[in-house]
Amino acid sequence: MIHWKCKKFDELSVEELYKILQLRNEVFVVEQNCPYQDCDGKDAESYHFCGWNDGDLKAYTRLLPPGISSYPNAASLGRVVTSPSIRAQSIGKQLMSRSLENLYRLFGDVPVTIGAQLYLKNFYESFSFVQRGETYLEDGIPHITMEKTI
Repeated sequence: MIHWKCKKFDELSVEELYKILQLRNEVFVVEQNCPYQDCDGKDAESYHFCGWNDGDLKAYTRLLPPGISSYPNAASLGRVVTSPSIRAQSIGKQLMSRSLENLYRLFGDVPVTIGAQLYLKNFYESFSFVQRGETYLEDGIPHITMEKTI
């Protein structure tokens, strides 16, 4: 069973922050073979939505308020990730649904814009995100900008 928690950066314990960075590194750098600068200066101004099971981080999303991401008039979700140990259990769908609920609770009824990996387009479309613009490369991986409006 997953226990969900949403915290501001300064509410995270050192252990929680370590596990967040560890999971992001495991998936985005090692699994996807994509060396990039994960610590981008936006964590301190964001909320961190975590799915925990027995002290292990299984799912995570960074919730960015309007004005923090490269989309100035929209909130954003980023670093959306599930642990390889729980894939194919629909946790990703729970993560997105709950992340959006928390985003709207925190920031109100605002547009939400994401930079999505292209292969996840159908997944995000299932949450009413719509592609905006053309495919672009970010850190060598095809991405698209997607937007969800209220």
